[in-house]
Amino acid sequence: MSSVEIEVLRALAHPVRLGIVRKLSARPDICACDFTDEFEVSQPTISAHLKVLREAGLVTTRRQGTTICYSLNREPLAALADELGALSVGAGVLT
Repeated sequence: MSSVEIEVLRALAHPVRLGIVRKLSARPDICACDFTDEFEVSQPTISAHLKVLREAGLVTTRRQGTTICYSLNREPLAALADELGALSVGAGVLT
């Protein structure tokens, strides 16, 4: 497993970050302020979680005036899915 895939797993390991990714998978271009109501955490906490997701390559940003909108970058998830799929196939061979 590559270091990028490990960073993606680490980023997804927190329930709020996983929830953010799930929400972004259903709807792109969500403002950071929209997540505070969804997860009942403060804006600084949401910003910290979004930073982790951004550093892992899972989200992209687009500025709209003074607002930053977030969207899901599906490429790291696809790479991780391929890796996990290969592990599950390999696990079936060993049993």
